[in-house]
Amino acid sequence: MATYDYDLFVIGGGSGGVRAARLSARYGARVGLAEERYLGGTCVNVGCIPKKLLVYASHYGEHFEDAAGFGWTVGEPRFDWPTLIRHKNAEIARLNGVYRTHLEDAGVEILSARAVLRDAHTIEVAGRRASAERILVSTGGWPALPKLPGVEHAISSNEAFFLPRLPERVAIVGGGYIACEFAGIFRGMGSRVVQLYRGPLFLRGFDGDVRTTLAEEMRKKGVELRFNVEIAGIEKTGAGLAALLTTGERLEVDLVLFATGRAPNTKGLGLESAGVARNARGAVEVDAYSRSSVESIYAVGDVTDRINLTPVAIAEGQAFAETVYNDNPTTADHANVPSAVFSQPELATVGLTEEAAREAFGAIAVYRTSFRPLKHTLSGRSERTMMKLVVERAGDKVVGVHMVGEGAAEIVQGLAVALKAGATKRDFDRTIGIHPTAAEEFVTMRTPLSEPEKQAAE
Repeated sequence: MATYDYDLFVIGGGSGGVRAARLSARYGARVGLAEERYLGGTCVNVGCIPKKLLVYASHYGEHFEDAAGFGWTVGEPRFDWPTLIRHKNAEIARLNGVYRTHLEDAGVEILSARAVLRDAHTIEVAGRRASAERILVSTGGWPALPKLPGVEHAISSNEAFFLPRLPERVAIVGGGYIACEFAGIFRGMGSRVVQLYRGPLFLRGFDGDVRTTLAEEMRKKGVELRFNVEIAGIEKTGAGLAALLTTGERLEVDLVLFATGRAPNTKGLGLESAGVARNARGAVEVDAYSRSSVESIYAVGDVTDRINLTPVAIAEGQAFAETVYNDNPTTADHANVPSAVFSQPELATVGLTEEAAREAFGAIAVYRTSFRPLKHTLSGRSERTMMKLVVERAGDKVVGVHMVGEGAAEIVQGLAVALKAGATKRDFDRTIGIHPTAAEEFVTMRTPLSEPEKQAAE
């Protein structure tokens, strides 16, 4: 019988890898984990957590302005970027320590170095080889910057969290959630922001009404949205940077941030040596139980390029541990996964877009409302909230929930439970709302849009 140094060796200390390592160790496995950068992965260090902290900070400018309508007199506000970054760094360091403590308390051996696969049961860490009965790859994703002249003068979202000072003029390239979020962050802190996207409208894959509503609201807040345009090159100038656009224009800025996607972080891991199959994007190909093409090697999280969200990676890591070390075959449920974009205003969604629902069911009913939140009747702000339900007509089942507006993520998280439970529109209608709230609108929409109305909106 073969003997190994570890029952399980985890490569990558992000959300999915840490959950898998902790649970597997608690179920009795001898577990080692290697992380070459920072425990907690993208989410804790250069993703969800610091991003949300910066989003909070960027809201205060509007809060101070809105206070006047409610009778408050606020002095001249001043914002200091280095203070924010210093406090953010301290919180991230605290979380790094929490992750380390949790792993050590579970009995996981942590190696702060890069691990590389040598074969199906062998890893090499800092020049030392070790064997493992099973290996779990959870190395996440990494920002992908385009190859163009002067791109070395640009940054990715990773570096944005450590800028020494707040730039006055920012060009953000991309149409995904990271680009939209940083556009709101920098604009909220006072920067002049231009967001450039190569397509006709950003947030491809989201519901059409969500995309158009957010574009309208971001423009109200002063973000200059430029669609159907790309950067052809970047030049260093005496005053900063010049972004050369495909339209022939020259955009003078202090910072160019590329948020044009993230690629599975699989380069140089030795996957080829172990015979692990990857797809065209470099992601590890896995089955429903997160097993790769090699029986002893598994992968979870963004490195598999399934649904690239932290809670999904955690669910996949937990399912792995349950399956392999707790004799409880479990697969992560990738259906009706809720998500949010912490843009300004924020948006959240769960289930099918209207476009996807029409393709899947044919006959659907769409309920949509747009209104000025009660708060802004006194603040004077013109911001509007949009809410939408997509219903499959044959069974009256709610198959999509979408919202753009303050509190969207908190509201839609609760409604995700309803969708998971198979709620019908009648269930929504029978539910009493909490008044006065924005959330009550989801249970008071009674009249579906007619097709002519919908077509006019499109």
